[in-house]
Amino acid sequence: MNFDDFIRKGVVRKATENNLLIKSLVKSSEEDLKFIKKLKITPVSARKIMSNYYDIFRAVLEALALLKGYKIYSHEAFTPFLEFIEEKTLSEHFERFRKIRNKINYYGESISVTEVKEHVEKIEILINKIKNKYFK
Repeated sequence: MNFDDFIRKGVVRKATENNLLIKSLVKSSEEDLKFIKKLKITPVSARKIMSNYYDIFRAVLEALALLKGYKIYSHEAFTPFLEFIEEKTLSEHFERFRKIRNKINYYGESISVTEVKEHVEKIEILINKIKNKYFK
C-alpha cells in the first residue's frame, strides 16, 4: 500500500503543524532514551528494551510526520510516509524494526541480547540523524 492509500482509508490525515506537540514528542523521546540507556540488556529485559526503543523511534517519526503536516494513526503507515518524503533508507530500517517489535509483542518471539544491542545502536543513530536533519 502506498501513502495515498493510507490517506484515503483515513489512517493518515492532514494536520496543521503543531509545534508544541512536535517539541513535546522530541523532548519525551530524549527523556525516554536517557532512562532506557540506563537499563542493562539481559536475556530477561531484551524483549522489553527492544520494544521500548522501537516506541521511541516511532515517537520521533510521529513528530516528523506532524512537521510535514500529517497525523499518522497506524504504525504500518510510517513506512510509506517515509518513502513519500524521500527517506527510503529510513523507511527500510523502520519497517525492519516494526516487524521485529511485532514478532516480540504479538507472537511471543524472543530476541537475543546481542541482537538487541545491535538494533539499539542502529536506532539511536537513526534517531540522531532525524533530529539533526529535521529538528535543529
